[in-house]
Amino acid sequence: MQMFNSASMVKLNKTFRNILILTCPFIIMSLINEIERPKIENKSYHYHGVNTINPKEYNTKKCTWACHNQTMHCKINHVKILKSHFAYTDTPYMWVINKLKATGDYGLANIVFLVLLVPFIIIYFLIKSLDLQVKINKITKL
Repeated sequence: MQMFNSASMVKLNKTFRNILILTCPFIIMSLINEIERPKIENKSYHYHGVNTINPKEYNTKKCTWACHNQTMHCKINHVKILKSHFAYTDTPYMWVINKLKATGDYGLANIVFLVLLVPFIIIYFLIKSLDLQVKINKITKL
């Protein structure tokens, strides 16, 4: 007796694909952070009761928490590609920052919206797009 029929295998493959798409960005981000952690020579930054990976000190060679705390430091020393486009990028960037600050808890809002909500929306639409492509492929086979 066959344990899985082809319909259940397709559903299982789709579920596996969706879980993989959902988890891969977070796994990759965590791996990169942990691979880079031993390479960081400076002292960590104590921020809201948490020891961060990156230091607080200003550095012209790489981004640190100074870039987070002083946007101009980062723009002057680290931004390369968008330098000539600040007239276009600064307005939406500052709009997002101001909206996050307006929530009353910038750190939590940043995590909820920029770390969780926006990536999940992107992933949701990616999965929907793949599902539509599968349907299109089935229709064109007929």
